[in-house]
Amino acid sequence: MARRMTHQPSTSDRLIAVIGDEDTCVGFLLAGVGEIRDKKANFLIVYKDTKKSEIEDAFRDFTKRGSIEVILITLTAADKIRDVLNAYKQTLPAVLEIPSKDHPYDITKDPIVKRARDGMFNATEDIPDIT
Repeated sequence: MARRMTHQPSTSDRLIAVIGDEDTCVGFLLAGVGEIRDKKANFLIVYKDTKKSEIEDAFRDFTKRGSIEVILITLTAADKIRDVLNAYKQTLPAVLEIPSKDHPYDITKDPIVKRARDGMFNATEDIPDIT
């Protein structure tokens, strides 16, 4: 019986997408993450007047592209589309929320820490205070 081969993207085909403020996106673009394929960029610069729907559309587009493995989104942009992020259940592309220059990291708002704190500890164990 012949095995059917499916196309797996090579490492050079895999991308990181970035959603964030201008400084964050430019930093990642200078590091070499930026790419435009079929007239679609793998980043969205979020300005003060960027509409929530634009951020949601970019996020949904990035999750549907087979070439994107990781989506980096700044915490401030993530807060604008929190309902969409909470509904997202796929493992790939992985979504990582990152701090930005103007809004430093706040452990109390980190969704990964919250999930770990809420789900990883039994109710009978002491839960360490992270604040």
